[in-house]
Amino acid sequence: MREILDIQKQLLPDLMDVMKKRYSILQHILVSGVVGRRTLASSLDMTERVLRGEVDFLKEQGLLETDASGMKISESGRRLLEAMEPIIKMAFGLTDLEESIRKAFQISQVIVVPGDSDTSTFAKKELGRAGAAALRKYVSKDDIIAVTGGSTMAQIANNLAISSKMKGSWFVPARGGLGESVDMQANTIASIMAKKTGGKYRLLHVPDHLGEEAYQSLIQDPQIQEVVNAVRSCRIVVHGIGDAMVMARRRKVDAETTRTLQADGALAEAFGYYFDRQGNVVHKMPTVGLRLEDLQRVEVVIGVAGGKSKGEAIASVLRHGQEDVLVTDEAAALEIMKHV
Repeated sequence: MREILDIQKQLLPDLMDVMKKRYSILQHILVSGVVGRRTLASSLDMTERVLRGEVDFLKEQGLLETDASGMKISESGRRLLEAMEPIIKMAFGLTDLEESIRKAFQISQVIVVPGDSDTSTFAKKELGRAGAAALRKYVSKDDIIAVTGGSTMAQIANNLAISSKMKGSWFVPARGGLGESVDMQANTIASIMAKKTGGKYRLLHVPDHLGEEAYQSLIQDPQIQEVVNAVRSCRIVVHGIGDAMVMARRRKVDAETTRTLQADGALAEAFGYYFDRQGNVVHKMPTVGLRLEDLQRVEVVIGVAGGKSKGEAIASVLRHGQEDVLVTDEAAALEIMKHV
């Protein structure tokens, strides 16, 4: 396949450009669900006149459907996109990027989507779609799946659907989350994932981080202990990765701890643990839920994070060595490779 693409690039460079353009149009519509022409043209940085011609062609091929509400992908278009994905990834150079990161950090699979989640809503949605696809690939019947909070995890939840594989599965929050936006909390995301897939869920109604005395008190509660035991016996974990200082602000970490994090070189946060450039844990918050040591016996750990600004943070978490699968975007992947 690579040889054929190389020949096409040399002999028919215009054909490659047209293929990429039409793939991008179809992919944007797939991720958007239903979208109007003006909104799509703006997202693609394309004039409405040029887009109209491409949309007419794709519609004639039976790849798009249009009605008063806008454009949506047809079933034929959906199948074509699935078949084209490996070709497009190779054409964009994403396949090589995936393999470079996989080898550098010795993980099972790396999935890189086009774009930069920091600047593109589409890239963020595509990250969610790819994260949902990764979860579907690894899930098996009656699994316990622990999930963290955050906007990327919310996108993954939005891309799940009724699944016979997931119907018997339990979705649980990896940790507490009261105190931040409700729709971004792990509890909310676990419940949405369960409802979308036909699975079941348990909630953990405790703050995201606690003082030692409050932690010791809560962990003795029988109902909380029951949910915590379920969380710590999960087979799959799906989690986000955050920039350390951004997450410290979001978690309302006190000024003294924030200064300590900065002094210790904290770059990344995951599960309430803060990591430095070498992947060492430099600080941990007392949380009720999944602990770092629990990950050692979890069968599949899926990290999903993107955006150029998070590249170095993602690299530091990968260096810690607990990840099995990484789903990221092109901008983050290029930054990750600068820190290998």
